[in-house]
Amino acid sequence: MSAAPGPELRDIHLPPAPGWWPPAPGWWMLAAIALVCILFVLFALWKKYRRRRLRAAILRELDRVVRNAGDDPAALAAGLSQFLRRMALRDDPRAAALHGDAWLAWLDARVQGEGFSRDVGRALLDAPFRATASFDAPALIALVRRWTRRVLDEGRAHA
Repeated sequence: MSAAPGPELRDIHLPPAPGWWPPAPGWWMLAAIALVCILFVLFALWKKYRRRRLRAAILRELDRVVRNAGDDPAALAAGLSQFLRRMALRDDPRAAALHGDAWLAWLDARVQGEGFSRDVGRALLDAPFRATASFDAPALIALVRRWTRRVLDEGRAHA
C-alpha cells in the first residue's frame, strides 16, 4: 500500500539579507561620537587660528608704532607707552591707570623681570615729555617686543 499523496513540500526559504539602511544603533552611536570629535577638533583649530591672527595683529601694531615714530625718541617712547597701556587694558583695566614706578613695577611683574623698573624701560616715564630724549631706542623696542610676546604666550596658556 502506498502512502497517501500529500502536499508537496518545498525547501526552506531563507529571509533576504538585511539592508544597509537603517544602520544598527551601535553605528548611530559611533557616528555621533565621530561627529562630536570632529566638531571639537574644528573648534580647537578655529580658536588657534583666531589666536594667531590676534597675535599677528598686535605685533603688526607694535611695528606700526615703531615705524610711525621714525627717528624721534620722544615719539617712540610715547607710542610704546600708549601701546603698553592698550595691552594692559586687555588684562587688567586698573593697570592702565597706574603711573610712575607703580606702572613700571606692574609691567615687570607681568613677565617676572626688571627691564622696565631698573633698565631702559624707565625711559617710558619721562622721555615722552622731553624735547630731546636720550635712551637706547633699539633696547626699548626689544624690551617692549619681548614683553608683548611673553604676555601673548601667557594668554595662550590661559585660553
